[in-house]
Amino acid sequence: MNELNCDVNSKVLNDKDDVISFKCELQENLQKAMKEFVEEHPNWDQYRILQAAIAGFLMQKGFQNRDLTRLYIGNMFSMNFKD
Repeated sequence: MNELNCDVNSKVLNDKDDVISFKCELQENLQKAMKEFVEEHPNWDQYRILQAAIAGFLMQKGFQNRDLTRLYIGNMFSMNFKD
């Protein structure tokens, strides 16, 4: 299976944020579902999905951070928050 390049989408980040790139392998069924979702929702892309998923997971696990909350909300509702 092809590797997915998980670069962070800089449109959602503030200028002061660092961008870290990483590669991750996804199970084929997860990659297929993500591809179908993006095809049906053109305002989403693989980077936005992964950012929202990771931020949402951390928030659900009790990680409290204002920047993380902004990133999550920004991804979910296509918002860009400025300080």
